[in-house]
Amino acid sequence: MSFTIDRYRINDLSILRLQDKATGAMVGILPEHGALLHAFEIPVGGKPFNVVDNYPDRASLDQELTLSYKSAKLSPFPCRIANGRYEYEGEHYEFPRKFVDGTAIHGLLADKPFQLLNHYADDQMAAATFRYHYDREDPGYPFTYNCELRYTLHPNNVLQLQTTLLNLDDRTIPIADGWHPYFALGGSVNDQELQFSSDTMLEFDDRLIPTGEVIKVPDYLQPAPLGHRQLDNCFVLEVQEGMPCCLLRNPANGLSLSIYTNVLYPYLQIYTPDHRRSIAIENLSSAPDCFNNGMNVHLLAPRASLTFNVWYQLSVE
Repeated sequence: MSFTIDRYRINDLSILRLQDKATGAMVGILPEHGALLHAFEIPVGGKPFNVVDNYPDRASLDQELTLSYKSAKLSPFPCRIANGRYEYEGEHYEFPRKFVDGTAIHGLLADKPFQLLNHYADDQMAAATFRYHYDREDPGYPFTYNCELRYTLHPNNVLQLQTTLLNLDDRTIPIADGWHPYFALGGSVNDQELQFSSDTMLEFDDRLIPTGEVIKVPDYLQPAPLGHRQLDNCFVLEVQEGMPCCLLRNPANGLSLSIYTNVLYPYLQIYTPDHRRSIAIENLSSAPDCFNNGMNVHLLAPRASLTFNVWYQLSVE
């Protein structure tokens, strides 16, 4: 078979690996740690090149995960909830765990152990499905749902991340979804080119909470060098079927990342960390603070489900 699946352990991390022997593409996943995307690599210059800025060992992961949230699944809400509080159906809720700025941030599942449900490989793909059963564990979100993640490595260096949310509660629940991967294409992001299908940015206050206003920013409708620009912004996508919503390219080594999605991920959060070695490109189903502002928050009926997809494709010139 061209595609294979195995499991190995390194630096105290247990990694499930999907491989395409024909091209050398490899995907690494950490099931016990939020089912994080640990690696997505292809050969560059004859050597494996991992484009995922990851945690190199268990000690780094334990220390940094709830600060940087690299590759975290953002569920049941992405980004921030102002003051960690919201009101739903006349009741007030508050998340006890707050970020350093006083907001609740990036959901509740980033550090949860996901169960491996099944895996499959043949000549066309390798896939693995993971599930976390959330059962009223946080007083800020006293509901029950399943979060199911399916990673699929396809031919031509394409990785598909599929998320299915199933409401197991007896009432309709507010819910949203997102991913938080950091991508490192080599060298500094200052020297890389970014393009995405949006000219509209949500205006934020000083705690990265939307004000309700938008700002026109056409800077990245065409490939543009990042330079020294600092980004921590949310853009409203114009998604076109079959077209990438975002492109990141390193001219120095010819490595490119193309990101595809659909209308269920209408927002793109971009963040450039100070070290400038990687860039976070986050597909979001809803805007930050969606439990308060209602911006594309989903109200999921009992026993109903929602499925979200994003595809990443790597190529080398």
